[in-house]
Amino acid sequence: MPIDQNGRFFEGGRPIEVEGGIAVRAKRGKIGEQWWSRRFVDVLEQICDGGRLARGRTYARKGQVMDFALAPGRVAGRVQGSRPQPYEVTIDITAFDESQWTELTEALGSQALYRAALLAGEMPHEIVDLFAAHEAPLFPERLDIQCSCPDWSVPCKHGSAVLYVLAEAFDDDPFLVLAWRGRPREALLDALRGTPEPAPPVDPLAVEESALEDHLTDYFTPAISLSRLRERPSRVNAPPELLLRALDAPPVRVRHIPLTDLLRPAYRDLAAPPDA
Repeated sequence: MPIDQNGRFFEGGRPIEVEGGIAVRAKRGKIGEQWWSRRFVDVLEQICDGGRLARGRTYARKGQVMDFALAPGRVAGRVQGSRPQPYEVTIDITAFDESQWTELTEALGSQALYRAALLAGEMPHEIVDLFAAHEAPLFPERLDIQCSCPDWSVPCKHGSAVLYVLAEAFDDDPFLVLAWRGRPREALLDALRGTPEPAPPVDPLAVEESALEDHLTDYFTPAISLSRLRERPSRVNAPPELLLRALDAPPVRVRHIPLTDLLRPAYRDLAAPPDA
């Protein structure tokens, strides 16, 4: 039997049916079809009580959530339980400030992949890494959930129901994920449209074409002066006996002296410049 926050037992009872409530489409199995909705549900299942989440899924499938509204940093909803008065639920996260969103928008606009996908109404999977690189995780690592019901568990089944309805709302509009973090859809898209187009990648093999008749007078002209085409000394001064060092010494001795020791002076003499 459930216990309220004051330690008193209370009767759970069957919830009052809601006419026109928000019921999730998934009547069994996982809730959330798109990758971003599934990621959000995965976060819920890691940080929330499994039993309350299971009861919340039942509420969400029965349509006990009467309504909900999303604003930067907050989701507020009403859930009909077993009592006549619906319960008030709020779910708060940290919304990013203006300086963070300016930095994130510039990063999104500078990448053709992210910019094109968002302007097309899609959520690229790689966006999670971009937000993480700016120390602004896209999906919350903790949730501040409040409910007017007497259940002390966080989240209670009413809060869980709102979370699952929210997850399926993310399916229909991925920009709600960003709006919850503080940037509504149109504000973000307007900012992305205002950023300059990313410069196309430079092809290192591209050569500017020009007509042959424009070069008839200089076709056989060398690119540099012939006076500069002179032999240049090597920048590397290798020792004359380098070959003797590189090769394995033969097992030959002359009067008990290794052959390489006898050849080394000869190599040096050969490399010496001739006397003037």
